[in-house]
Amino acid sequence: MTQIDTTTIWIIIVGLAVGSYLLRFTFIGLVGDRPMPPWLLRHLRYTAVAIIPALIAPLVVWPSATDGQPDLPRMAAAAVALTVGFATKNVLAAIFSGAATLYGLLYLVG
Repeated sequence: MTQIDTTTIWIIIVGLAVGSYLLRFTFIGLVGDRPMPPWLLRHLRYTAVAIIPALIAPLVVWPSATDGQPDLPRMAAAAVALTVGFATKNVLAAIFSGAATLYGLLYLVG
C-alpha cells in the first residue's frame, strides 16, 4: 500500500474546507438577507426528498455486505419500507417496517 504525501493531504483538506466555506457563504452571506423568489423556495423544499433516496439507493442495489451483488432481503426491505411509507405517510412506520423485514429475511435466509 502506498502512502500519500502529507503535503498532498493537507492541500486537499484545505481546498475542501475553503470550497465548503465559499459554498455556504454564497447562500448565508450573500443571499441570507434578501427574500428568495417563490419558485426557488418551492424547489428547495424538495432537496431532502431527493438527497435521502440518492444516499440509500446504492446501499440497497449494490450493498457492500454482499460485495455489490443485489440480494432478496435488502430489495424486499426497501420495497416494504417504500410501500408502508407511501400508504401511511409515516416515516417511522416505514423505517421500522423496512428494518424488521431486512432483519427477518436475513435471519430466515441465513
